[in-house]
Amino acid sequence: MTTDLTATDMTHLRRCLELAAEALKDGDGPFGSVLADRDGNALQEDRNRETSTGDPTAHPEFALARWAGVHLDPETRAGATIYTSGEHCPMCSAAQGWSGVGRVVYIASSAQLTEWRAGWGADESPVRALPIQEVAPAIEVVGPVSELVDEIRTLHRTAAGA
Repeated sequence: MTTDLTATDMTHLRRCLELAAEALKDGDGPFGSVLADRDGNALQEDRNRETSTGDPTAHPEFALARWAGVHLDPETRAGATIYTSGEHCPMCSAAQGWSGVGRVVYIASSAQLTEWRAGWGADESPVRALPIQEVAPAIEVVGPVSELVDEIRTLHRTAAGA
């Protein structure tokens, strides 16, 4: 499903991998995200913090959607992109849909992550994995990005203890 990605897209996705590794190092799930404007300028970034903060909803995609809703006007949000290491969960998809951020680019899909975790004997997610557009159909979705999938898979394998 990947379309042609620009050098800027790949730079932001590589930063997502760095943030995911940082999250894993701090005991959180390996997810990282970057919010960029229409011109590719990074506006905000975050990583998973669900374990380190004790808040199971502390997902970076959710935080960036909320930040965009507060700090950006509707036109800027519509032209913005959330780059992320993994496809959004339904909660994060809904947050992005409500905030009006128009595009997401992810490295690995929820289906891939679900399959990997099952193969490693890891616990299932407490929330069903749904494609982003099943939750928020107006969002333009790009992913998975095959060139980077092995890197995020390795982080998730480490997180699963496999």
